[in-house]
Amino acid sequence: MTEPGENSPKVNVRVMIEQIVKSLVEEPDLVEINLVEEPQETVLELKVAPRDIGKVIGKQDRTVRAMRNLLSAAGVRSNKNFALEIMEEEEDAEAAASSP
Repeated sequence: MTEPGENSPKVNVRVMIEQIVKSLVEEPDLVEINLVEEPQETVLELKVAPRDIGKVIGKQDRTVRAMRNLLSAAGVRSNKNFALEIMEEEEDAEAAASSP
């Protein structure tokens, strides 16, 4: 897969979400965003430190909903569909599943 150009909508929304998330979390160096192309949309997979997930989601999901609204607005402008998914670390998911 080729990397999108510097001024492509994909790069711009990735940078926008990355800057927002890094300003919210305690460990900005651990913020990762991967772009995944799907047939109907581009998915931004967001990974943050386990203790920062709550900050990214926000009370009553307000923060993540606001970021998704920004992606939707950017998508309308660029005629593309974007989705934001918060990825959990595999270790954390396995530990939660094995807890009694």
